Amino acid sequence: MTNIQITIFGVAFIGIMTTAGSAMVYFFRQKFSEKFNKIFLGFAAGVMIAASVWSLLIPAIDRSNDLGISGWIPAAVGFIAGGLVLFAIDKLVPHFHTEGHVTEGLPSKLSTSSKLFLAMTIHNVPEGLAVGFGFGAAFLSGERTMFLGALGLAIGIGLQNFPEGAAVALPLKKEFGNSHKAFGLGALSGVVEPIAAIIGILLAYNALGAVMLPWLLAFAAGMMVYVTVEELIPEAHLGEHSDFGTWGLMLGFAVMMILDVALG
Repeated sequence: MTNIQITIFGVAFIGIMTTAGSAMVYFFRQKFSEKFNKIFLGFAAGVMIAASVWSLLIPAIDRSNDLGISGWIPAAVGFIAGGLVLFAIDKLVPHFHTEGHVTEGLPSKLSTSSKLFLAMTIHNVPEGLAVGFGFGAAFLSGERTMFLGALGLAIGIGLQNFPEGAAVALPLKKEFGNSHKAFGLGALSGVVEPIAAIIGILLAYNALGAVMLPWLLAFAAGMMVYVTVEELIPEAHLGEHSDFGTWGLMLGFAVMMILDVALG
């Protein structure tokens, strides 16, 4: 494939996999067993942590050094900034979590389905931006290996999007008693990721892209780690069988690391 085709495939893949996972509402009457759910959540957490380190923070440090900037400065500042921004969004935007039936954010008269969609969007935007920044970096360098590395990032995030999409949509089916509505919300959340990826590419690939890229990569890493620690890891370890969540995380981290090293 050409570099453009690789980019189109990678950007589309992350959205398609979330939608495909959401389609599991038509094949399962209820949500996955507790053990499988913890494995899936742990796997997603492992992929996101590994992607944050191997695909975002390390490249941010390397590019900072190439620009003559101490590598730790953009990495640390961008990382904390990403976490702070997502923290603010989490506190301001009204959203609803099916686990524990918890509503967060400012008081609002939005419907439950709207709040559920916002919760999924908050989760998916950082992943889309990370993929976008990865491909933006590839366009700036023009190197084939950079496009393959960004593709590895997209494949890793896409793989965890499938079980993640199912783990989100199946509780929605139970919440609403409607498979079509649950699938629709899951599919819409899947569309958010490619849109965020395109925005990420445009942000990275511009006149200031070469200078801003280390900060943007670290920023995306901070957002992803915040989501992982705030939501995925706690949900993977609540109640019994927490070891399943732990091993899911170990597996997800290993898969993402292999993809990044093998392709990048």
